[in-house]
Amino acid sequence: MTRAELFYQIQQKSSFLCVGLDPDLAKIPKHLLSEPDPIFSFCRAIVEETADFAVAYKPNIAFFEALGPKGWESLQKVLEIIPKDIFTIADAKRGDIGNTSKLYAKAFFETMNFDSITVAPYMGADSVSPFLEFQNKWVVLLALTSNVGSADFQLISDAHGKPLYQSVLEKSQEWGSPENLMYVVGATRGELIGEVRKIAPEHFFLVPGVGAQGGSLSEVAKYGMNSACGLLVNSSRGIIYASAGKDFAQAARIEAQKLQEEMKSLLEKYLGDL
Repeated sequence: MTRAELFYQIQQKSSFLCVGLDPDLAKIPKHLLSEPDPIFSFCRAIVEETADFAVAYKPNIAFFEALGPKGWESLQKVLEIIPKDIFTIADAKRGDIGNTSKLYAKAFFETMNFDSITVAPYMGADSVSPFLEFQNKWVVLLALTSNVGSADFQLISDAHGKPLYQSVLEKSQEWGSPENLMYVVGATRGELIGEVRKIAPEHFFLVPGVGAQGGSLSEVAKYGMNSACGLLVNSSRGIIYASAGKDFAQAARIEAQKLQEEMKSLLEKYLGDL
């Protein structure tokens, strides 16, 4: 998917919502456990009820690969039922070099046909570049995350007082462009999103942390929105686990619509009539 196609979807739906698919067998409604493929049944229902409001889906690969070969089969089936005009993100956080990186890229971009994949930057250009060789595919690079341990490395300053995450942002823009490179920027660091936007004014940000993790959608939009929206705000638990009963999919729809309605207001506030 191209950047223009992604922005078109944002305009059409008045939404920049990404729904995270984290199908935990310990958390999905119990009545699904008797299904032949509980994970797929759960994700299919979520997608069917939220696709009107979402411009992206982000399957967390760990929840699938933990189940072995059957989990990979479930993941492939989930991908097949996601509408083709909705952006897909493999939340796999890969990061290696040489042929290993090339084969990771081939696995997710060719074999499974994801639009994008999350990638860790720690090993540098030769761990990221293979993913950027695929036309109309995207790297979503970890830049400034919202987990507690992110401060262990990301906020360490060099001799000139520059935090590591800023060096990652600056250097990585030599590898890719706003057409194929996004950044993960945590919503719970609202005051820092503006700093990231100054360094990467045109790039899209994938923003986790809104909802269950306490991030503020209005703060994210205030500091992070650009002329093409430039944001994919992810909500996982707040949507997919809105109910543990048989109404789980309908409850997910309600939560997704709430976020979409707030996003519509924010898009109108900052970008005017789309």
